[in-house]
Amino acid sequence: MRYNFVAGNTPPIDSADMKIIEINPRAGGLIFDMDGTLADSMPVHFLAWKLTALEHGFVYTEELFYSLAGMPTHKIVPVVNEKLGLSLDPVNFSKRKEELFLENLKEVRAIEPVADIVRRYHGKLPMSIGTGGKKYIAELTLNMIGFDGFFDAIVAADDVANHKPFPDTFLRCAELMGVEPQFCQVFEDGEMGLLAAERAGMIVTDIRPYL
Repeated sequence: MRYNFVAGNTPPIDSADMKIIEINPRAGGLIFDMDGTLADSMPVHFLAWKLTALEHGFVYTEELFYSLAGMPTHKIVPVVNEKLGLSLDPVNFSKRKEELFLENLKEVRAIEPVADIVRRYHGKLPMSIGTGGKKYIAELTLNMIGFDGFFDAIVAADDVANHKPFPDTFLRCAELMGVEPQFCQVFEDGEMGLLAAERAGMIVTDIRPYL
């Protein structure tokens, strides 16, 4: 879901128009991407990227932002350097981008078709978060959207060496939930994450058609 972000003006989702996402009968565990899947945080992340880029004297386009969605910021920066002929420091750039994201965290809302699954299956199936972001930011985001304590595990960029599109994040989720990968259903909105779930041999659900 892509919006032109204006602080305090994220369009609401009308529950009457919400499409129900079905759970595969084979699913024994549910894995959720965070940004753009469970949390409508992508506009806030894009704002943080755009502002940080402007501070460093370049324009970060929406097209480039979404094409690299799912990767940790410190791994995106070298790609941006190569594509745009820059020499940004990944550590310093990532730190500033995170600061700007946290300044606007209050604008993040849950994505209702996915949030509905979490509410319906809480306590019925093991559930986990598999995100390319940092764990503490994932935890703050879950708290902000009202899902603190709903998940059996959170696997973040801090927890694996190989990030999306590699399957490691989701395989670690399966391991922590105690569910075989082929019985895990993954909910994703990004191409990198969808590919990672496919490579993990899991049941893959692209949530974008439901938004």
